[in-house]
Amino acid sequence: MDVMLYLASVITLGIAAQWLAWRLHLPAILLLLVSGFLLLPVYGLMTGEWAHANSLIDAQVLFPIVSLSVAVILFEGGLSLRFAELHGTGSVVLRLVTVGVGATWILSTLGARFLFEFQWPLAALLGAILTVSGPTVVGPLLRYVRPEARIGSLAKWEGIVNDPVGAVLAVLVFEAIRIGALEQAILATVRGIFVTTLVGLCIGASAALIIVQLLKRYLIPDYLQSAVLLAVVVALFAFSNGIQHESGLLTVTVLGIALANQKSVTLKHVVEFKENLRVLLISTLFILLASRIEWQQLQSVGWKGLVFLLLLLFIRPVAVMLSTVGTGLQRPDRLFLSWLHPRGIVAAAVASLFAMEIEQLAKADDATLLIKSLAEQANQLVPLTFLVIVGTVAVYGLTISPLARWLQVAKPDRGGILFAGAERSVREIAKAVHAEGFPVLLVDTNQRHTARARMEGLPAEFGSILSEYVQEELDLSGISRLLAMTPNDEINSLAAMELADVFERAEVYQLVPDKLDAARRNLVPQHLRARMLFDPTVTSEFLRARFAAGAVVKRTRMSEEFTYDDFQQMYGESATVLFIVRETGELDVGTADSTPRPQSGQTVIALVNPAERDE
Repeated sequence: MDVMLYLASVITLGIAAQWLAWRLHLPAILLLLVSGFLLLPVYGLMTGEWAHANSLIDAQVLFPIVSLSVAVILFEGGLSLRFAELHGTGSVVLRLVTVGVGATWILSTLGARFLFEFQWPLAALLGAILTVSGPTVVGPLLRYVRPEARIGSLAKWEGIVNDPVGAVLAVLVFEAIRIGALEQAILATVRGIFVTTLVGLCIGASAALIIVQLLKRYLIPDYLQSAVLLAVVVALFAFSNGIQHESGLLTVTVLGIALANQKSVTLKHVVEFKENLRVLLISTLFILLASRIEWQQLQSVGWKGLVFLLLLLFIRPVAVMLSTVGTGLQRPDRLFLSWLHPRGIVAAAVASLFAMEIEQLAKADDATLLIKSLAEQANQLVPLTFLVIVGTVAVYGLTISPLARWLQVAKPDRGGILFAGAERSVREIAKAVHAEGFPVLLVDTNQRHTARARMEGLPAEFGSILSEYVQEELDLSGISRLLAMTPNDEINSLAAMELADVFERAEVYQLVPDKLDAARRNLVPQHLRARMLFDPTVTSEFLRARFAAGAVVKRTRMSEEFTYDDFQQMYGESATVLFIVRETGELDVGTADSTPRPQSGQTVIALVNPAERDE
């Protein structure tokens, strides 16, 4: 199996696993790891040519690539952290990444020491490695579960900040192992904490300030901005590591957080590029590292590995309870956090890197007896870490969603709708959807419209659909679609563009422009539009005229006795199908490019005329 075929298989399998996970509603990382474990064995069975990934890509080349990729992933994670999300929970995050990390480290160290009889230095190193979680695993789970905004922000902050903190802790433990002498090791650890924090904060914040000034003065053209930021991230990562070993992760995280919280320039296009790059990096990295693990290595940890995994699952609640006691965090939120600590790519990369470095140190002529003895057990670091990754991702990924619903920290995704606009026609349509049990939320800049909506029992917010308030402050749990129904076509198109990142692009809709806007339609290119709602004739003007003439929104259940043909015969061709509620409880939105035909057992939500209704 040559290197080109191996790398092509890694990329193809990675993206295929991501797509399959989306279709099956499973944690993507679980499928990525399974794909990595099966890649080489399946190829060997099919071709009869057996190879091992270690012989295809040298570790001296692979691990620097992995380290740089992790830096990019953490930078992208930092770009999603805003200080406004920490209102009332900042102290909880601080305690989780200090007290929580410390408790996890100590208890994991004790477990490794007494279960595997590791020497104390190696047990402490493994415990430090397993304190990390990270955006590669927490982020996808949060997007899948969609918890309430407050607890979701808290979990996201912990997951991203946890990575550099845990990685730095592992580096300090390794440096103490390398030095050997206790007194010198303690001094080196204290110095390492101070220098790492100083380097990370100073370089990251300074670089962010310089980048903002360059962008404000338009000294970087638009087409180079994403590429320049990527180059800056990898350069700062390497530069920081050159000053202080493994301080680069903290540097790039600080850089991302600083850029995310400045208000001078927009970085939305950069964030989109980094998100796409993150998907590709995660997809390939997990398969690359998993394919280097042989089945015999996983078997070598035996039943003790499963016991250790169970121990880690119970360590997490202890760490969370110690971190959140006296913080005022509600019991459901604490329980949710207690069951959310999957390990990811950083744990895999750091474990692989340290196992290799211990092995190299043991081969040196001046290697100490401690290093040589540790090398005999260090070969279990990688398989044990991967077992923990697979186990925690599987357990948390398959159980966190039902747990969140049971704790009522996340609402079930029933296809709720965010309506842009709250005039009468929108309110009438929203009331029919709400009556079927689907969450709705109306946003409008007209206070009379929003006040009337609230009087009619509809959740409504006064504000612009284009404002940051909608994305950052509104509770969109249970909401998974946007229907842009304002009379202004440009506002509808801008709303669709702005919120396409919040919802899936397939779930963003807008009204067909009014005929009066026909001359202006060319100002909004087709690629900037969302899916067109309901019917090619249904515009804002059309809806306003229909409701002024007395039309109503009616909900009708189809059956064997009353079919859709009967419905059309009763209400005539002027009846406009808006939505269809399936027997499974899912809501289908009518679009201008499809002709819906409801089946027996489904409910039709349609706009009908009063005369035809009376018949």
